[in-house]
Amino acid sequence: MNTKVYIGIRWKFLAIFIGCTGLTLLFVLLGWLLASYLITYSPYNRPLIWVINHIGSKTTGVVFGVSFFAFLYITATRPLVRYAKELAAVLKDMASGRFHASTDVKTADELGTIAGNINSLSEQVHSYLDEINHGLTEIAQGHFDYQIPVRENHDLGRIADSINAMSEQLNHSIQEERNAEKTKNDLITGVSHDLRTPLTSILGFLEIIDKDRYTDEVELRYYMNIAYEKSLSLKKLVDDLFEYTRINNGLPLHLRELDVVGFFRQLAEEFVPSLDKAGMTLQLHAPEQPVTIRADGDHLVRAYENLISNAIKYGNSGKYIDIYIAQEDGQVSVRICNYGEPIPKRDLPYIFERFYRVEKSRSKATGGTGLGLAITKSIIEVHGGQISVESSTKQTVFETRFPVPAASA
Repeated sequence: MNTKVYIGIRWKFLAIFIGCTGLTLLFVLLGWLLASYLITYSPYNRPLIWVINHIGSKTTGVVFGVSFFAFLYITATRPLVRYAKELAAVLKDMASGRFHASTDVKTADELGTIAGNINSLSEQVHSYLDEINHGLTEIAQGHFDYQIPVRENHDLGRIADSINAMSEQLNHSIQEERNAEKTKNDLITGVSHDLRTPLTSILGFLEIIDKDRYTDEVELRYYMNIAYEKSLSLKKLVDDLFEYTRINNGLPLHLRELDVVGFFRQLAEEFVPSLDKAGMTLQLHAPEQPVTIRADGDHLVRAYENLISNAIKYGNSGKYIDIYIAQEDGQVSVRICNYGEPIPKRDLPYIFERFYRVEKSRSKATGGTGLGLAITKSIIEVHGGQISVESSTKQTVFETRFPVPAASA
């Protein structure tokens, strides 16, 4: 194995200088000896004598010595200078964007080290650019989950990281668009189903009435009553659908300070007839002092009407509805608890989705339009709040949380 002995470039220049100086002195000495011989023994010495008499032997020796030294020095340093120019040309190519440029490592000195570093830089940059280009090709082909390897402490690594972030954001946007398209299709499907069912019944009973296929006035009134009930269901669905789209398209809010305790006391009074009919009692657990949030009471009442109505409808076997109001950790919490049949665990993650019913029969007796909790969630969130649900064999709890106004915090 051949190994080059590392000799620094300063030592090379020093060696060249000493060598050229020695050769120059030898050249001057030989020239002086030759001139002495020619003056003494050569018949053709007149030009030489003229030069010595008019210019001087020392001056002539110095001129010839300096000229010879310069010639030797330039000749000896030419390979090093040429190599430095080659390295400069490679760096110029890289500065122009041709990062695959490389050069041979010809010397074991600083220039050789620079050449090796240039080759290493060229290889790393070119290799990483190939990786980035491959990643961009994958992304361009629709593989948005492709991740370009990010090299730490590398300027191109920041570019790769930015590309990965862009790809993730683009993938997220595309997924959101697909989800929005699916949501739109699901909305159309749900609306179509829920509109068609009562409408078919209405048309059927109206056809019986129109063609006089009823036996007496009692049967006529029976059919008309069913058609009327179906029309009310149809109107409720249309109203709920309109309310849901209105909220999600940007509900204008008239925010003001709202005392949550007073709000629920008034709301409880409005539900007394429904509670009496169901044989239930509503119990309000709240602090004596006011608990305030900033809200639009006209819209917020719709959200809690849905929650209390559901508690009456599905929790009547428990006989009680408890509402707990508290202010803690900079938030106002409202917990509405009923003690009826629990919501199945498999349904809890989807309970606030539109047209989702725990009861899958979609019948009027077991469920509403499927928009009530979706509307409730939208109203709570548009107020900057959060809603969650927990259900067990012991109780079902719908909890809402709102930030406390800055002045009240």
